[in-house]
Order: sequence, then C-alpha cells, then structure tokens
Amino acid sequence: MINETIPLPVTYRDKGIKNNNFQPLLTTYILSNHAEIKKLARRPLVLICPGGAYRYTSFRESEPVAVRMNALGFHAAVLQYSCAPMDFPAAFLDLCQAAACVRAHADSWGVDTDRIIICGFSAGGHLAASLGVWWNTGLAQQYISCTPQQIRPDALLLCYPVITSGPFAHEESIRNVTGMAEQLYAKVSLETQVTPDTPPAFIWHTAEDKSVPVQNSLSFVQALAQQNIPFEYHVFTKGRHGLSLASEQTANEPSHLQAECAVWPELFAAWVKSNLG
Repeated sequence: MINETIPLPVTYRDKGIKNNNFQPLLTTYILSNHAEIKKLARRPLVLICPGGAYRYTSFRESEPVAVRMNALGFHAAVLQYSCAPMDFPAAFLDLCQAAACVRAHADSWGVDTDRIIICGFSAGGHLAASLGVWWNTGLAQQYISCTPQQIRPDALLLCYPVITSGPFAHEESIRNVTGMAEQLYAKVSLETQVTPDTPPAFIWHTAEDKSVPVQNSLSFVQALAQQNIPFEYHVFTKGRHGLSLASEQTANEPSHLQAECAVWPELFAAWVKSNLG
C-alpha cells in the first residue's frame, strides 16, 4: 500500500483567498498489485471529503471510510481541506488540487482515470457536490492553474450531504463555506447549479436526520433527474446525522450504530460496478 500524506498547493492565497494559513493535505490509501494476486492494473479511486460543518474535518468520516473502500477494492484518499475562518472558494480549490493530484499520479498509483469518484459526508458532501457542478465552469481557473479535465469527477458519492442554502439549510455550513458573505448564499445552493455535465451520483440519507434534513439530498436528486443524469438514491427510515459507516468501526456512541444503514458501502460498490464498469 502507498500510504502517504501530501501537502497540496495553496497558490490561491496569492489571489487574495484566505484560508487561516491552513495547509491542506491529501492522505493516500493506494492498494498494491502483487504477483500472488490477480493483477488489477487500474482500480477506481474514492476521494473522501469528511464532514464537520466546514469547521473541522471528522476523523470518523476519514480513515475508517478509506479502509472500508480499500476492502471493497477501491483505492482511496482523504482530503483535509480548509475550514472556517476562510474565504470562498478556498475549500473548493483544495478539492480541485486534490483531484488534479490524483490524476497526475494515476499511472504510478494504478488509478483508472475514468473512475475517480468524489465522496463527501455532510458538509464534505457539499464540497464534493460543488466539484460535481463547478468542475468545468471556469471557477477554479480564476484562482489556480488547472484544466477542467484535470479536476473532472467521474461520479459522486454523497452521504447525508449539505446541499441547499434555502429553507432546509444547515446554516453553520453555509455561513462557514461562504465566509459569512450572504451575497454568495445563492451560489452555494447547489440544487440550482446542476447542469448536463454534472456526473452520475450515488446518494444516501436518513429520514430522521435532524441536522441536515433529507430535503437537501432530495433537492439535488430532483435536479439530477431534470437533467437526465443517472443516480441511485437511498433514504433509510431510521438513523441520526453523522452515521459514517453506521457500524462499530465509526461509532463512538450507540446512536452511531444503525444496522440497516451499514449496507451503504456494498450498495455503492455494486452501483459503481453496474454503472462505471
């Protein structure tokens, strides 16, 4: 396994975008090929954006998820991105740099460049979906050196994502991602930003989520459907916000255990095989 932590460029600071002098980091969990095992020259990679209301990045939605993705045959990487206090779009630019880094290392890491999947939990889901809707709009190029193809997501994995700045918003996340610039609230309401170029998505949520209401993911799914973009959407009846794997691996209290939700990684892996090859 290639397990290393890579500092990512923060050249956008030269353009006046502040990120509290944080150093964004990409930690890799790259599976090895070996002669004793059937050779898989290229694997899909899941690039994980943990949640934390754009205030911090949760460990529970980081390494344990990467290890679970490895067990399902995926390469994985975890992004520690800029959090408040920061200017918009610092976190988005961190994710762009991470996606470009993955593509730059695709040959040496054995990554299938048609199956780079951006995963996000809660506020990290908002970040992942942001790349899904903005990857080819020119937003990144205003601040960093990259091409749309270098940062292109091939699919999204959104886990109880923050999406909207409307009536069902998770207000802390929206304040933090915009740097409390209210004139940006409409722009970061991602259900209004979906285009035909937004990639396919696997999305799950729980109906009992009180922190990020299910209307967030539902509004994004409706926007995908209007653009005829493929998706798979699971709403589990029970379960609080922030379940992560919903299993013992990520539980620090009993309410983080939700057996019916713990199947989502296998459902996701089956969806990738069926839809991305």
